[in-house]
Amino acid sequence: QVQLVESGGELVQPGGSLRLSCTVSGIIFSIYVMDWYRQAPGKQRELVASITGRGKITYADSVKGRFTVSRDNAKNTVYLQMNSLKPEDTAVYYCNPGRSSYWGQGTQVTVSS
Repeated sequence: QVQLVESGGELVQPGGSLRLSCTVSGIIFSIYVMDWYRQAPGKQRELVASITGRGKITYADSVKGRFTVSRDNAKNTVYLQMNSLKPEDTAVYYCNPGRSSYWGQGTQVTVSS
C-alpha cells in the first residue's frame, strides 16, 4: 500500500521561508521521479518542481530562484525549501511519485501578512 505524508505547511508572512517534507512508503522510492504540485482555491493543480532518482531537477518558472527541491533516498523523503514566499504561493502542496495516481492529504501553505 502506497502512502504519502506531506508536512511543514503553515501560515507565513510574505518574504518568509518554509520547508516542506513528504515521506513515502510502499514503493521503491529511489527509482521514482518525485514531483511537488500545488493547488490554490479555484485553480488547477500546478506542477512546481521535479527531481529524478539521480537528482535531475526542474522547476516551474514561477518558483525558479526561490524554491529548492531535494531528496533523501535513505529516508524515502523529498523536500521543498521555499524562500521569498509570496501571497500567490498560497496553496495546498502535494508530492507525487512518478506522475502516478498516488496522492497524500497535502499540506496547507498560507502566505499572508
